[in-house]
Amino acid sequence: MSANIPVKPKVAIHKFSSCDGCQLALLDMGPELLSLAEQVDFVHFAEAGPCDPDTQVDLAFVEGSIATQEDLDRIQRIRAQSKVLVAIGACATAGGLQALRNSADGTQWVAEIYSQPEHIDSLPQSTPLSAHVKVDFELWGCPVNSLQVAGFINHFLLGVLPRNNADKVCTECKRRGLPCVLVSRGIPCMGPVTRAGCGALCPGLGRDCYGCYGPAENPNTDALAAQFRRLGLTPQDIARRFENVNNFSPAFLDAAQKLRKSHHG
Repeated sequence: MSANIPVKPKVAIHKFSSCDGCQLALLDMGPELLSLAEQVDFVHFAEAGPCDPDTQVDLAFVEGSIATQEDLDRIQRIRAQSKVLVAIGACATAGGLQALRNSADGTQWVAEIYSQPEHIDSLPQSTPLSAHVKVDFELWGCPVNSLQVAGFINHFLLGVLPRNNADKVCTECKRRGLPCVLVSRGIPCMGPVTRAGCGALCPGLGRDCYGCYGPAENPNTDALAAQFRRLGLTPQDIARRFENVNNFSPAFLDAAQKLRKSHHG
């Protein structure tokens, strides 16, 4: 990334098919967001007020997956007018919950729900931004948190990209001194294959990780699936664990498809 950063760079936050949760990560900063606004110029952030979606910007955060032809046209325009584009959240990085429809007959679903399905504009699949445009960095999570977004902006102001945190949730459990729910309680936990970033929120409450932050680096999905089987889960049950909010990420998608084939084979 170029170190030639303007004194007060222009920043845009765009939304596609999503629940707005990742944008709320910024709004949840409260007074700290006002301090951040002294360092950058938020020229487009509809959730917070300013609307100028077509302006040239130094940095664009984009939430949501690409689900319609209009989405596809718009993300290409945003890419052209942004020096740096960052995908934020599971929808933007891995298709999100919407990508669950990718393994089904979307045309049939629409026909069963709407009386005039020909008026529904929907692409065959719900896909991440990287399937269509160059993405300079990805912030994973469902949703991302304030520290991730603020941290990226701080690195951006210094002209560098942050380290890609691909550690596993298990490392966060160890840092917090939490007992492993998988080992100590036999709870099927996705932590061994999920990237860190949430602070081990669910294991900290005695619950299993759901994989909200997507696949970690080198996730051993086969070994985890084998452990889940020893806990009594069926291949279908295990596949559903991978078919969650990051179901279209290659590592989780491949694991789920392998499990379903073994069930039908």
